Amino acid sequence: MKVCIACGMPMVEASEFACGDTTKDYCVHCARPDGSMQSFEEKKTGTINFIIKTQGIDEKAAVQMAESSMKKLPAWKGHFNS
Repeated sequence: MKVCIACGMPMVEASEFACGDTTKDYCVHCARPDGSMQSFEEKKTGTINFIIKTQGIDEKAAVQMAESSMKKLPAWKGHFNS
């Protein structure tokens, strides 16, 4: 099992990998339609919106949650002062 470097999702099935390519280090949710990985800003915005939608919290709290989670992921090392 691999873990997505951009969101931390466990990836087991080929359908969970970007474009079904099990050699990729990121998941289908972190890929653009062309199979490349989303940028930091794309992923941060998507994560914030996902948190707001699924947890019903305000944007300020969602930003803090997204940043806290993203800081721990290999894809975003160097994007935060820390």
